[in-house]
Amino acid sequence: MSVITVTPTKSLITSGLVATAGAGAATSVVAAVGAFAGISLAVGGVPIPVSGFGVLTVVFSLVGLALALVLARWARRPRTMFVRVTMVLTALSLVPDVLADAATSTKMLLMLTHVVAAAIVIPAIARRLSA
Repeated sequence: MSVITVTPTKSLITSGLVATAGAGAATSVVAAVGAFAGISLAVGGVPIPVSGFGVLTVVFSLVGLALALVLARWARRPRTMFVRVTMVLTALSLVPDVLADAATSTKMLLMLTHVVAAAIVIPAIARRLSA
Protein backbone atom coordinates (compact mmCIF):
# COMPACT_ATOMS: atom_id res chain seq x y z
CA MET A 1 0.00 0.00 0.00
CA SER A 2 1.41 3.40 -0.94
CA VAL A 3 0.77 6.68 0.79
CA ILE A 4 0.00 9.71 -1.34
CA THR A 5 0.73 13.10 0.14
CA VAL A 6 -1.28 16.06 -1.08
CA THR A 7 0.07 19.59 -1.28
CA PRO A 8 -2.39 22.11 0.12
CA THR A 9 -3.06 24.26 -2.94
CA LYS A 10 -3.99 27.38 -0.98
CA SER A 11 -0.71 27.47 0.97
CA LEU A 12 1.26 26.77 -2.21
CA ILE A 13 -0.45 29.62 -4.03
CA THR A 14 -0.13 31.99 -1.07
CA SER A 15 3.56 31.22 -0.58
CA GLY A 16 4.18 31.47 -4.31
CA LEU A 17 2.47 34.85 -4.58
CA VAL A 18 4.32 36.24 -1.57
CA ALA A 19 7.64 35.00 -2.98
CA THR A 20 6.73 36.41 -6.40
CA ALA A 21 6.06 39.85 -4.95
CA GLY A 22 9.26 39.72 -2.91
CA ALA A 23 11.33 38.62 -5.89
CA GLY A 24 9.83 41.34 -8.08
CA ALA A 25 10.71 43.96 -5.51
CA ALA A 26 14.18 42.48 -4.93
CA THR A 27 15.13 42.43 -8.61
CA SER A 28 13.95 46.02 -8.99
CA VAL A 29 16.11 47.02 -6.02
CA VAL A 30 19.11 45.15 -7.44
CA ALA A 31 18.66 46.92 -10.78
CA ALA A 32 18.23 50.31 -9.09
CA VAL A 33 21.34 49.80 -6.96
CA GLY A 34 23.27 48.72 -10.05
CA ALA A 35 22.14 51.79 -11.96
CA PHE A 36 23.00 54.01 -8.99
CA ALA A 37 26.46 52.41 -8.92
CA GLY A 38 26.93 53.41 -12.56
CA ILE A 39 26.09 50.14 -14.31
CA SER A 40 24.22 50.74 -17.52
CA LEU A 41 20.81 49.12 -17.84
CA ALA A 42 20.95 49.37 -21.63
CA VAL A 43 20.88 46.30 -23.84
CA GLY A 44 21.42 46.87 -27.53
CA GLY A 45 21.42 50.60 -26.83
CA VAL A 46 17.91 50.49 -25.35
CA PRO A 47 17.66 51.11 -21.60
CA ILE A 48 15.63 48.68 -19.51
CA PRO A 49 13.49 50.54 -16.97
CA VAL A 50 14.02 49.48 -13.36
CA SER A 51 10.33 48.59 -13.15
CA GLY A 52 10.83 46.22 -16.08
CA PHE A 53 12.98 44.00 -13.91
CA GLY A 54 10.18 43.62 -11.38
CA VAL A 55 7.47 43.10 -13.98
CA LEU A 56 9.35 40.35 -15.82
CA THR A 57 10.28 38.71 -12.53
CA VAL A 58 6.61 38.60 -11.55
CA VAL A 59 5.55 37.20 -14.92
CA PHE A 60 8.10 34.39 -14.93
CA SER A 61 7.63 33.66 -11.23
CA LEU A 62 3.92 33.16 -11.91
CA VAL A 63 4.88 30.73 -14.67
CA GLY A 64 6.98 28.89 -12.07
CA LEU A 65 4.04 28.84 -9.67
CA ALA A 66 1.82 27.39 -12.40
CA LEU A 67 4.47 24.74 -13.02
CA ALA A 68 4.47 23.91 -9.31
CA LEU A 69 0.69 23.54 -9.29
CA VAL A 70 0.83 21.16 -12.25
CA LEU A 71 3.62 19.14 -10.67
CA ALA A 72 1.80 19.04 -7.32
CA ARG A 73 -1.10 17.40 -9.09
CA TRP A 74 0.66 15.05 -11.49
CA ALA A 75 4.27 14.37 -10.45
CA ARG A 76 5.29 11.51 -8.21
CA ARG A 77 7.88 13.71 -6.45
CA PRO A 78 6.75 17.29 -7.10
CA ARG A 79 9.40 19.03 -4.97
CA THR A 80 12.29 17.19 -6.57
CA MET A 81 10.93 17.69 -10.06
CA PHE A 82 10.18 21.38 -9.43
CA VAL A 83 13.65 22.11 -8.09
CA ARG A 84 15.35 20.25 -10.94
CA VAL A 85 13.27 21.90 -13.66
CA THR A 86 13.55 25.40 -12.22
CA MET A 87 17.30 25.11 -11.70
CA VAL A 88 17.70 24.12 -15.35
CA LEU A 89 15.41 26.95 -16.43
CA THR A 90 17.36 29.40 -14.27
CA ALA A 91 20.61 28.29 -15.87
CA LEU A 92 19.06 28.61 -19.33
CA SER A 93 17.79 32.09 -18.48
CA LEU A 94 21.40 33.22 -18.12
CA VAL A 95 22.23 32.38 -21.74
CA PRO A 96 20.53 35.45 -23.30
CA ASP A 97 22.31 37.64 -20.75
CA VAL A 98 25.68 36.26 -21.77
CA LEU A 99 24.84 36.82 -25.44
CA ALA A 100 23.30 40.28 -24.95
CA ASP A 101 24.68 43.32 -26.74
CA ALA A 102 25.69 45.00 -23.49
CA ALA A 103 28.66 45.85 -21.33
CA THR A 104 30.07 43.06 -19.19
CA SER A 105 28.91 44.84 -16.04
CA THR A 106 25.38 45.01 -17.45
CA LYS A 107 25.44 41.31 -18.30
CA MET A 108 26.58 40.50 -14.77
CA LEU A 109 23.81 42.65 -13.30
CA LEU A 110 21.21 40.95 -15.49
CA MET A 111 22.45 37.53 -14.40
CA LEU A 112 22.44 38.61 -10.77
CA THR A 113 18.78 39.55 -11.01
CA HIS A 114 17.95 36.08 -12.36
CA VAL A 115 19.82 34.42 -9.51
CA VAL A 116 18.22 36.69 -6.89
CA ALA A 117 14.74 35.91 -8.19
CA ALA A 118 15.45 32.19 -8.28
CA ALA A 119 16.93 32.23 -4.77
CA ILE A 120 13.71 33.77 -3.46
CA VAL A 121 11.03 31.96 -5.46
CA ILE A 122 12.34 28.41 -5.86
CA PRO A 123 12.81 27.60 -2.15
CA ALA A 124 9.57 29.33 -1.13
CA ILE A 125 7.54 27.25 -3.55
CA ALA A 126 9.55 24.04 -3.15
CA ARG A 127 9.04 23.90 0.61
CA ARG A 128 5.26 23.78 0.02
CA LEU A 129 5.50 20.80 -2.34
CA SER A 130 5.53 17.25 -1.11
CA ALA A 131 8.86 15.49 -1.36
